[in-house]
Amino acid sequence: MTTATATAPPCVAHLVSHSTARLQHSRAALLLHLNAAFRTKKTTKNNLSSRNTSSTIAAALPFELSPPPIDHDFLDSVTAEGAKVSEEGIIETFENDDEALDAFDNGVVVMDLSHFGRIRASGDDRIQFLHNQTTANFECLSEGQGCETVFVTPTARTIDIAYAWIMKKAVLLMVSPETCGNITEMLNKYIFFADKVEIQDITKQTCLFALSGPKSSEVMANLNLGDLVGQPYGTNRHYNVNGMPITVGVGNIISEEGFSLLTSPAAADSVWKTLLSQGAIPLGSNAWEKLRITQGRPAPGKELTNDFNVLEAGLWNSISLNKGCYKGQETISRLITYDGVKQRLWGIHLSAPAEPGSPITVNGKKVGKLTSYTTGRKECDHFALGYIKRKAASDGDTVIVGEKIIGTVVNVPFLSRQSPPPVKNSGPRLN
Repeated sequence: MTTATATAPPCVAHLVSHSTARLQHSRAALLLHLNAAFRTKKTTKNNLSSRNTSSTIAAALPFELSPPPIDHDFLDSVTAEGAKVSEEGIIETFENDDEALDAFDNGVVVMDLSHFGRIRASGDDRIQFLHNQTTANFECLSEGQGCETVFVTPTARTIDIAYAWIMKKAVLLMVSPETCGNITEMLNKYIFFADKVEIQDITKQTCLFALSGPKSSEVMANLNLGDLVGQPYGTNRHYNVNGMPITVGVGNIISEEGFSLLTSPAAADSVWKTLLSQGAIPLGSNAWEKLRITQGRPAPGKELTNDFNVLEAGLWNSISLNKGCYKGQETISRLITYDGVKQRLWGIHLSAPAEPGSPITVNGKKVGKLTSYTTGRKECDHFALGYIKRKAASDGDTVIVGEKIIGTVVNVPFLSRQSPPPVKNSGPRLN
């Protein structure tokens, strides 16, 4: 699969300014320019659909994810509008958590995930390098495609899930905030002298927004980005918005439904306000954590630790069973061949609040451990994630958390989408 690039006409005013004062002065104009630039895509839609035509190739944007740091006022802007921002620069809440969570189910939300890590792998050997260092089959992917992959230890303990985009000159990896530094250091450690690979942490040079909810495709269509609607998870394309590159991908860190938008800090405020103008409800990190738990997405330090392996975490869609050797492959192969996965991650409806780390028991016998907890949208609702031994409980069964908290085991959306191999074909096919 190759990418298509939408290019704004030269008559549209240039959107980038290196002056913070000028950015503040022209904020309203930038928003209008951004909408205008997206609208111009209708005039080139036929060319974009014909990916192999010479006109599309001529319009291709030589996109490089290495812009210099640019002062921007995005966080100042959202703070002025009522958002609470932590000292670490994370938007905690817009004081609308229940509304935002409802919009995730019934409308559309936009989340600022700029605090999540972004790692750029470049160089001629980047594909083979990542192929050997993570669980996904990178060698079968082409420019403009993407996937989820997992960083594991040699014994298949899970470090983190990464959302990957294959680009013309690089691979972009989106990882959790707490693992970005360690993963960058680890990857650099495994580069041998002859390897043509460069690993860069570009988190501070970029901004990342996630769009989710059943109406997210409508927003994309309204912005003339509808050519991405219905494309496979991870599909990503570059667009030139008034002289500034923006990359849009199918899916995001929390869900296969929705989209991700990667842009420069200079464009962040305008892109954000454009999405809000299309009806997207802003969602902060407090609501994000509730969403993560209720959706069942494992997180480092909670579900992804040295206590659990990648198969127990249920991350089957991120694992290639036939690509040959990679870090953790021998352990994963043995677990599958000998049916060695003894526990799995579940969602649990609780009768009362519970502390992560609490034991899970059935008939007085410990069968697992709680890993994450959150209140529901109503104060009387309580939900958690936890690992439970495979033969001890399943969907709909009752367990006890701690001393006397009643729990009901349930499937969760993120894990329900995972596709383990059929039992009769569970043995891996090794090259």
